[in-house]
Amino acid sequence: MTRSLHVVASLDVAAGGPSYSVPRLCKALAHEGDAPELATVGFGETTGIFPSQAFAHDYSSVPVASQLRLSRGLERHLRARAGEVDIVHNHGLWLAPNFYAGHAARAGGAKLVVSARGMVSAAALRFSARKKRLVWQIAQGPAVRHAAGWHATSEEEVKDIRSFGVRDCPVAVVPNGVDLPATLSAHDPDKRIRTALFLSRVHPKKGLPNLVTAWARLAQTETDWRLVIAGPDEGAHTAELQRQAASLGVERIVFAGPVFGAARDALFAEADLYVLPTQNENFGIAVAEALAAGVPAIVTKGAPWQGLDDNACGWWIDHGVDPLVAAMEQAMAVTPAQRQAMGLRGREWVEAAFSWQSCAQDMAAFYRWLTGGGTRPPFVHL
Repeated sequence: MTRSLHVVASLDVAAGGPSYSVPRLCKALAHEGDAPELATVGFGETTGIFPSQAFAHDYSSVPVASQLRLSRGLERHLRARAGEVDIVHNHGLWLAPNFYAGHAARAGGAKLVVSARGMVSAAALRFSARKKRLVWQIAQGPAVRHAAGWHATSEEEVKDIRSFGVRDCPVAVVPNGVDLPATLSAHDPDKRIRTALFLSRVHPKKGLPNLVTAWARLAQTETDWRLVIAGPDEGAHTAELQRQAASLGVERIVFAGPVFGAARDALFAEADLYVLPTQNENFGIAVAEALAAGVPAIVTKGAPWQGLDDNACGWWIDHGVDPLVAAMEQAMAVTPAQRQAMGLRGREWVEAAFSWQSCAQDMAAFYRWLTGGGTRPPFVHL
């Protein structure tokens, strides 16, 4: 049994993927007989998937301090617990909890594992590049310099980690898992209006201006389709997209805002097509969720979803408006029965490749190898 202390800057559902994938990993590890703990800075609405210890967010009214998620309570807790666990597993970079985790692990003698969570890709590093370089030099770099291992969710992310400069540290490739919903998209042939769905953070890196432009070209002919853009807004990007849509005279576009829980499941069940024209994703949990709901997907090559083509359950396309228009035209031209068959193939693939049980087993094996040696697991890159 490996004792692991997981640290994430936020479990707020509005923060996106890690607010679900990190507690879900902890739950799966516990089910496999390990002893995970989860600590975070407490604010916002959480999923409640796994018990966590949430500590006060200090200086939350001070702009810079608020952005860094400073928490003296979390820092003290990590230093106290790091000497009692085998692994400190830090999820993400650039925020104070991610600094605390590295320093606590070293002080307590625990092995440090760092999950990049998509934050060292070239596209991600372009956002707030100066701030990140400064934070790396002052705080984040020293905190993870002595990491025993890194974690990537795809082979593409291994390349990102190596390009970032992590060259002499083992990297384990363990994808996120996905839970299979009970309700699948019906692909009703009698449906009057069909839905192309974007569901993710509404962030500039997600490629949404291209999607709005593509939809402006498609909406004139695809009159029995609508585009729904759902997800929490970041940096007033939704307002920018609404202005773009208005200037293009786009019809049948819905900005649904953030959706969670049962409402999120209902959106997937209602969807006929999922679209993610992102610049970059380390995994893209919403793609897996769409496929699990039986919805075929269109995803750009900034995300590691070549399997859409390999498993005939979607389209893995180049960046840009023209490839997006072409793929959406193809997806909208096939019959509901054909889209349903694609969706079912996607669900079968997700069930086989992305179970939480296999993800937890691989992560536990990585922990055991880091702490006890032995034969290197085949999914670990040196």
